[in-house]
Amino acid sequence: MIDLTGRVAIVTGAGGGLGRAHALLLAQRGARVVVNDLGEGADTVVAEILAAGGQARAFRGSVTDVASVQAMVADTLAAWGRIDMLVNNAGILRDKSFAKMELDDFRLVVDVHLMGAVHCTKAVWDTMRAQGHGRIVMTTSSSGLYGNFGQSNYGAAKMALVGFMQTLALEGHKYGIRVNCIAPTAATQMMEGILPEEQLDMLRPELVSPAVLALVADDAPTRVTLCAGAGGFEVANITLTRGIHVEEGATAAEDILARWADVTDRSAETIPGEGFTQARHELSKAGFEATGTVGT
Repeated sequence: MIDLTGRVAIVTGAGGGLGRAHALLLAQRGARVVVNDLGEGADTVVAEILAAGGQARAFRGSVTDVASVQAMVADTLAAWGRIDMLVNNAGILRDKSFAKMELDDFRLVVDVHLMGAVHCTKAVWDTMRAQGHGRIVMTTSSSGLYGNFGQSNYGAAKMALVGFMQTLALEGHKYGIRVNCIAPTAATQMMEGILPEEQLDMLRPELVSPAVLALVADDAPTRVTLCAGAGGFEVANITLTRGIHVEEGATAAEDILARWADVTDRSAETIPGEGFTQARHELSKAGFEATGTVGT
């Protein structure tokens, strides 16, 4: 059993839905939980946790407000002395086809999902490094991984979180910080009237939360995008095909298209260990060996 006794978690956007389910499960396993949200939902979830014998504090504030996020972290450290887990769950929707979307709605969604996660992660990063322990979960989405009509703003923000996670997992490794993404499938108002009730019931938020619990455990993996919904759990990977090498020349573009089947052949695809792996891969096909690395 995963025991979080003595650990401290911050869950953003936890006044309802997925965030509430995450907060309740973490508290059930012994964690002291900061429930962050904009409104009264945060107090309601804290009351639920306290009634069940757990420990929780509410903090109302927007993840887009840097000062508010820093105050939340300071308040948590003052009360409980450490922060072990951060679940970046807060988010909003402003769905519309790109042709009809106002730039303000694009910017707002990116601010909440991406920059909100950046603000919260930055605020806890030094504490986790000093502790030599940290677990951070970003909330991505199939809309970012695979696209979804009418969600260019949401998809862009959600895929950006995958890139954020990939780099932080590398940078946090030597400090005992493990960083992962969760891509949840849960019933929302958007799905009402589209799926029958029995299917919506299988997409309850509580069926996603075990994935979050696994990703904050002491033996959690790192640098993983874990998909979850209806009791199903899968890993999404960004892969690199073997591809081809084309000699420099006037018809290089035409050669690419002529050999497109070889470019896209997935039989020998790999999962790069870091961004520089692509450069090594391409240079090796050109007859060179790249042995360097990027970053420290």
